[in-house]
Amino acid sequence: MLRTQVGIVGAGPAGLVLSQLLAREGIESIVLEARDRAYVEGRVRAGVLEHGTADLLEAIGAGQRMRAQGLVHRGIELRFGGQSHRIDFAELVGKSITVYGQQEVIKDLIAVRLQQGGAIHFDTEAYAVDGLDTARPVVRYRKADGSGGELACDFVAGCDGFHGTCRNAVPPNQLAFFERTFPFSWFGILAETPPASQELIYTNHERGFALISMRSPSVSRLYLQCAVDEDPGAWPDQRYWEELAARLAGYDAPEVKPGRVLARGVTGMRAFVVAPMRYERLFLAGDAAHIVPPTGAKGMNLAVADVLVLSRALVAFYTSRRLDLLDAYSDTCLRRVWKAQRFSSWMTSMLHRFDAHTPFERRLQLAELDYVTSSRAASQALAENYVGLPLD
Repeated sequence: MLRTQVGIVGAGPAGLVLSQLLAREGIESIVLEARDRAYVEGRVRAGVLEHGTADLLEAIGAGQRMRAQGLVHRGIELRFGGQSHRIDFAELVGKSITVYGQQEVIKDLIAVRLQQGGAIHFDTEAYAVDGLDTARPVVRYRKADGSGGELACDFVAGCDGFHGTCRNAVPPNQLAFFERTFPFSWFGILAETPPASQELIYTNHERGFALISMRSPSVSRLYLQCAVDEDPGAWPDQRYWEELAARLAGYDAPEVKPGRVLARGVTGMRAFVVAPMRYERLFLAGDAAHIVPPTGAKGMNLAVADVLVLSRALVAFYTSRRLDLLDAYSDTCLRRVWKAQRFSSWMTSMLHRFDAHTPFERRLQLAELDYVTSSRAASQALAENYVGLPLD
């Protein structure tokens, strides 16, 4: 049987950041990850780091490559009515964001943990969590070779995503679920083409939403609003590029040069929150506890915020046996989670085409965009939320 102080299920951003934060305070942890290292490091996910997230990664020793290769953006553009309008983060709130793929963050965190002797068990699937109401809960796991074992610990951090095991270990009557599913999806591609803009462009168009993003000076990440059941196979590359150009058309339209498509896929648009985020000695973090629509670029950042709160609570417990921060964990995290849900849902509702909208509602949507881009107060509120509310 393996033994440690904190058992961490999942080697995503939440699990790896938590392991590193605890290690810096002398607290032992073991990370169990169902997939192999190559899969985890190659999984393409979000790419926008809030100001505070970037600072935290640097503070824990995982930010050197991010600072060298990440793209610092000091604003975004909202495009509607065939014209772009810039939201200047630096001028409005004095902060910025960093565009750096989640898979790159994962590579950096894994490298740091292993270099420092951290225990990450890949190809190790946690399939059950027992004894959460005892002082020594146990995580049961099976490895890819068919062997199995147990991990005994003081606390379990459930960082294993929406479909993971940890949340299901909580009795159903102990949790409340809050959900919303939007009536559209995003059809995204990763393409070998230089970014058409130095900053992200969010486009509201009669044909549907479009987003210009990037991963590097030579690779772009592009999205089109599509049907929930959209079949990517029905879209030849040329059709995608033509549709993207149509939604970006108008005055000062960015020129997107077609390039080789490296990856494609459809992402559902949904919001999900479970409360509380704690049950006895189990603490849920990241996608295991909440999912936000990607429009607000909050998913990975919320996961990092969760484990920062958790790490401080665990440090207080191990250094002075304080329980108050552990007891407050869920309430503390959920305050930030619901603010991020509000912002992400607002951005989603403001920027997408809704088939059910009446002409009146469509004009209200455009009026909202006009107000946000013409009012300093409204622009500042958007900027404050986009760069990230304080982690403290």
